[in-house]
Amino acid sequence: MLALAEAPDTTAVERASGSSFYNAMRILPRAQRDAMFQIYSFCRQVDDIADSSGPRAQRSEQLDRWRADIDALYAGQPVPRTQGLIVPVRDFGLRAEDFHAVIDGMEMDVVADIRAPDDATLDTYCNRVASAVGRLSVRVFGMQEQDGIALAYHLGRALQLTNILRDLDEDAELGRLYLPAEGLREAGIAATDPAVVLVSPAIEKVCTRVVGLAHKHFAQADEIMARSPRRCVRAPRIMGEAYRLILDSLVARGWSSPRRPIHLPRTRLLWIILRHAFI
Repeated sequence: MLALAEAPDTTAVERASGSSFYNAMRILPRAQRDAMFQIYSFCRQVDDIADSSGPRAQRSEQLDRWRADIDALYAGQPVPRTQGLIVPVRDFGLRAEDFHAVIDGMEMDVVADIRAPDDATLDTYCNRVASAVGRLSVRVFGMQEQDGIALAYHLGRALQLTNILRDLDEDAELGRLYLPAEGLREAGIAATDPAVVLVSPAIEKVCTRVVGLAHKHFAQADEIMARSPRRCVRAPRIMGEAYRLILDSLVARGWSSPRRPIHLPRTRLLWIILRHAFI
């Protein structure tokens, strides 16, 4: 049986602060808020491993240690860095396989730099690095099982596809290109080198295809949230609306190089939070 943590992970909130995630989660009751910050802290730590410049074998070993630590947590033998997850796992029924899925997603970036994955591989990636986080989150939010899993599926993919479009140039600096191979072929782009693809005049066609897919997932997520208790979907509504504004801003900016970074104005984010938290 999981024992109570002796002390909270005081770095969890620090890792989340400054992000749109942090602002969305601040509206939650304390127990839910603390649980979400612990989930975010875990995600940040394994993501930092995937994005570091260390040797691939070393990064894979670090992810393997996280797998072992998650297993130890569920066996009632938590190590110091998983102490903060003890209470969330116990109180909200978080599943070990979802933590493992997140690690598996990070490992996809470690084994080799992802470049123009096919649609199925991209969907697997989105499922692991985003929808698995959603599956952990909807348990904290208290959603009904079936709708919760469906929301994690659709909203997770919508957010991750938006991230991919927003971070094209940042990912290219790491040697990565998440735009799908099928979209590149449809646009007549034969290359998979990020530096070549991102200056192609046909890049707009590829990105427009991804935008359409993201919009479909946003629409499905909206339907699920519309029929769910309001108290359970306040935070995901904030995240969904904020990311949809980012997506709309990307479309309005266009895809031609050079691409100026897109940031959601703080006043707009605060209004979204106010509207869903209090109005």
